[in-house]
Amino acid sequence: MAKGLQRGGPPRAWQRMLSGRRLDLLDPSPMDIEIEDIAHGLARVARWNGQTVGDHGFSVAQHSLVVEEIAAHIKPDLEPKWRLAALLHDASEYVIGDMISPFKAALGVSYKDFEARLEDAIHIRFGLPVKTPAPIKKLIKQADRACAFFEATQLAGFEHAESLTIFGAPPAGYELQITPLAPFEAQARYVQRFHVLSRAAGYESAPDAAFETE
Repeated sequence: MAKGLQRGGPPRAWQRMLSGRRLDLLDPSPMDIEIEDIAHGLARVARWNGQTVGDHGFSVAQHSLVVEEIAAHIKPDLEPKWRLAALLHDASEYVIGDMISPFKAALGVSYKDFEARLEDAIHIRFGLPVKTPAPIKKLIKQADRACAFFEATQLAGFEHAESLTIFGAPPAGYELQITPLAPFEAQARYVQRFHVLSRAAGYESAPDAAFETE
């Protein structure tokens, strides 16, 4: 029988993706990671454990699109490769889901190590440096918290003052009105944005035309 399928054997530690890839969760290979699988998964993973208003959950895919946009608002000259890193900042959640911060803290270091291995494999797969420079990580985190502020106040039932206390104020001059997208639309937009940024960063060749990153 195939490894991991024997009765009484070790528990299965891989997941089969819709692309046909089989991703080893304990030792993820960059070659088993596809952007279509990431987009499909993230578009179906809900932020806030689904505790949001609206006809659709606010997906991690849509959240990631907003975070990339906010990062570029904060730093308009941000290189395309770092905008791509911002788009992919939660890509590991296509496998592990979107755990709320308190639960991540309760799980401790082992969870963070698992998450880090998967993030490293994703960066390698798409041509990004394995380790993101500290200033870029700080920028992405700032954009992430700004997006969470808007999500909390508009979708998750937080009071404005409460959100300010937890997430801080969003960057000056940036406004956002959130309308959660259907999964298929969030998925398509995520894949499209990935290719735009990947081409702008020089990781993919454009078919015919130049691509804007705005």
